[in-house]
Amino acid sequence: LARGAGDNVSFVNFGSHTGTHVDAARHFFDDGRPVDQIPLEHLIGPALVIEFGNDIRAVGRAELEAHDLSGVTRVLLKTRNSTYLTQDARFHQDYTYLAPDGAEYLVALGVQLVGIDYLSIEQLHSEHHMTHRTLLEHDVVIVEGVQLDAVPAGTYEFICLPLRLEGCDGAPARALLIATDDA
Repeated sequence: LARGAGDNVSFVNFGSHTGTHVDAARHFFDDGRPVDQIPLEHLIGPALVIEFGNDIRAVGRAELEAHDLSGVTRVLLKTRNSTYLTQDARFHQDYTYLAPDGAEYLVALGVQLVGIDYLSIEQLHSEHHMTHRTLLEHDVVIVEGVQLDAVPAGTYEFICLPLRLEGCDGAPARALLIATDDA
């Protein structure tokens, strides 16, 4: 506008796994479901936010079994990572992650979506990528970078809308939690 244009138009350039984002099965499997084919019913509905103490570095089966997950289809993991996204811009290599046995347990329960409060659900430098592979091969949607620092544990209505990028392995998303009577 300052140079006489009729409007402002910005150019945005970023990766498919930037900020809060969704990992689709295509992220680890060439024939996996791309982000634009994830059913909306996996991305929208009740979600349980589970909070773990600062002493937990890996969320495994034992940590998950301490919570009642019967009938839960969407789980959001709130860990010590929550403050990293909002209070400390540097990358933390020792972030809390979902351990492979935790992923196996969630798949066995029939969970359709798992979110975590950091940039990856997998342990840093994991050579096997078993957490991602276990979840994604069973069409469990992964949402990474969910900002949960101001969210108490409880049940919420969850709405997660990734950019609809045709054939893509993932996409930035807008994720919302709406308080219910259970929260």
